Amino acid sequence: MHNLRTRRVGGIAATGVVVAPDMRAIIQEQYGEPDVLKLAERPDPKVAPGEVLIRVKAAGVNPVDWKLGAGYLDAMMETQFPIIPGWDVAGVVEAVGLDVYDYKVGDEVIGYVRKDWVANGTYAELVSANVRLIARKPAALDWNEAAGLPLAGLTAYQALNRARVDKGDTVIVHAAAGGVGSFATQLAVARGARVIGTASERNHDFLRELGVEPVTYGEGLVERVRALASDGVDAAVDCVGGESVDASRELLSDPSRLVSVVDPRADEVGGVNMWVRPDATDLAELSRLADEGKVRVFVDRVLPLEQAAEAWRLSREGRTRGKIILSVS
Repeated sequence: MHNLRTRRVGGIAATGVVVAPDMRAIIQEQYGEPDVLKLAERPDPKVAPGEVLIRVKAAGVNPVDWKLGAGYLDAMMETQFPIIPGWDVAGVVEAVGLDVYDYKVGDEVIGYVRKDWVANGTYAELVSANVRLIARKPAALDWNEAAGLPLAGLTAYQALNRARVDKGDTVIVHAAAGGVGSFATQLAVARGARVIGTASERNHDFLRELGVEPVTYGEGLVERVRALASDGVDAAVDCVGGESVDASRELLSDPSRLVSVVDPRADEVGGVNMWVRPDATDLAELSRLADEGKVRVFVDRVLPLEQAAEAWRLSREGRTRGKIILSVS
């Protein structure tokens, strides 16, 4: 049975609902395949000044989760085993730390909880987060949809900003039906841009519903795009890499408006290879757009927390349309 008790955080008493002294979480004790993930009990997170404690309702699964878990990012990310994976969260504020005045217990929030090192992520019943990493949950989205918004939505939003996409521009989005791509297309349309999106033919009708002009991947892409836009495009957002970078460079008159979220070669051809940054202001803007109906989150699969390994396997296959979500609460 849930018991109310006073939780002391940073010297200040905060009342919250506490289920047990230890929370359930997914952990990994070494790099490896999805099978290294296991359900375990871990101590409740401490809540530092400027942080809130979030009771997790749902956690989003992103490709970066299993890439990091496999050790692919070891050269650039500090890790502390055992790791609790995950950066996307939607949940309820359970306690607040010292000098937190903009959130209170009971507030519904979302967050891209990327800390300075990888250790205590969002695949857990509780996660602490600095207020600079969170925003208020969009009322228009349910918990699963809200958990799918932060990382991919911020990546798309910041990529469009870096590409300087504005009203009247023609922009190409590569992998437009994917996690980041589907957000980039919606956000670009909301800005008044004309959007051409690459995707397999099975996703063309889906893109048309988003207001996108679809084209097929592969050889002849440049010619297919020029058949729609004879002068090429003003900006490009690449979520694929490889040939997409080359095609974008050929279609652009200004290479600085090429932004890839996956391929470092974008830098070499005059564009930008970007990595998403946590930003509460950007996240609040995404929340506002979701509440206005300009951004939808497409959820492909919802799995319970204990099936995190299966969620990683599905993500690695790359065949889902929309987000994979772990239901935690």
